[in-house]
Amino acid sequence: MSHHLSGPNLRSPKDDARLDLTDLFVFPAAESGRTVLIMNVNPFAPTQGEAFHPDAVYRLNVDTDGDDVADLAFSFVFSTPDNGRQTVTVHRATGAQARRHSADGEAVISDAAVAFGADPNVVTGNGYRFSAGLRSDPFFADLDGIVNDFTWTGNDFGIDKNVFGIVLEVPDAELGDGPIGVWARVSLRQDGELVSVDRGAHPSLTAYFNAEEVKEKYNAGEPADDWDTYREAWTAVLAHTGGYGTEDAEEALRTVLPDVLRYDRGRPAAYPNGRTLTDDVTSARLAMVSGGKITDDHIGPHTDLLDVFPYLGHPHPVS
Repeated sequence: MSHHLSGPNLRSPKDDARLDLTDLFVFPAAESGRTVLIMNVNPFAPTQGEAFHPDAVYRLNVDTDGDDVADLAFSFVFSTPDNGRQTVTVHRATGAQARRHSADGEAVISDAAVAFGADPNVVTGNGYRFSAGLRSDPFFADLDGIVNDFTWTGNDFGIDKNVFGIVLEVPDAELGDGPIGVWARVSLRQDGELVSVDRGAHPSLTAYFNAEEVKEKYNAGEPADDWDTYREAWTAVLAHTGGYGTEDAEEALRTVLPDVLRYDRGRPAAYPNGRTLTDDVTSARLAMVSGGKITDDHIGPHTDLLDVFPYLGHPHPVS
């Protein structure tokens, strides 16, 4: 189910939905010359967590030279909630600082209010446009049909769900001239140490490919190590689920390993070249793991998306 419930046994990391990365999106902004980066967390917001975790570092990593190591990173650190209010500071790091999981670098947006109501709080500064808060979950899929041996129900899991969205719009000049690679990470400070508890870029990988005992290790890992670490095990998965031979499996896996979402701004944004809010990633992953035998879950994108920043739809009423 995209990257929702990415901890062991289909639970949130650390059994805390606030730490649960659900999706990553990268696409061109409505204003030319700018790129939108979105990471969503908390798959059942706000019922399983009414605010962002104040001891976590939420992070967007950007590789600008193709070595699967961050050259630019934006970290988001949230205050302790107080009577339903929370603020967030955005840090920008480059070079060696971008390769650490901590919120290093310059604070480019400070103490912006998080929006937990129907309307977003949009903040601009230092060339950036930013918003964080409760939004409609754009993820669409017939999860009931998937777990029921692909007997489709027509029910969209995400049609009434909310997430906590972190939306950042950056000038293209920040990202260099060539293709970029992007991944998201959530780290938690425990006993004085910052521990990576979730990370990812491509949708629906850990659910299909990682055994339960591997998931925590995967969430703590680095993309640059993915090919050597997971190629063999994931090749075996594709052989089992889709009848792949070794060579064909490895060719398919090169799209998603390392787990970095590539985006070439010289080509139209459509998964796996970036990811827009309407890309049918569920069907793409079903086709991949089934060896082309299953190509569609017959669920379409949501219609509540916005044409302008922050693009994610207004949150659904909470029962």
